[in-house]
Amino acid sequence: MCFYEQFLYQCSDWKWGNFRQHCQAEYRTGETCGSKFVFQTFGLQEKCKLCLKIDAKERRKAKHIDDYNRWRREPRRYSASIEKALGDIKSLENEIGQLKAEKADRSRAFGARR
Repeated sequence: MCFYEQFLYQCSDWKWGNFRQHCQAEYRTGETCGSKFVFQTFGLQEKCKLCLKIDAKERRKAKHIDDYNRWRREPRRYSASIEKALGDIKSLENEIGQLKAEKADRSRAFGARR
């Protein structure tokens, strides 16, 4: 039951910060009991790492969709590029889905703290 800082991201995700105070259960100097409680919460005006990864993959997916739509006008000339773009779009959709599921699992496991 030792106390730590907590950082709350703009997207409601959070992370532990620095150690702040010992609890009564731990008497040894420099040791913690293992349980974590919030000492103070600080709001951050940025997104978490998972949200940044999701945003980057969504931008890449949008670029591939734009390329696909441009190349589709001349299918004989860009047939290989069209197939590659479709494969890239599908793989990016899978990766985005996995990242969103990981974020949802994290929220459920630890609970959104506000």
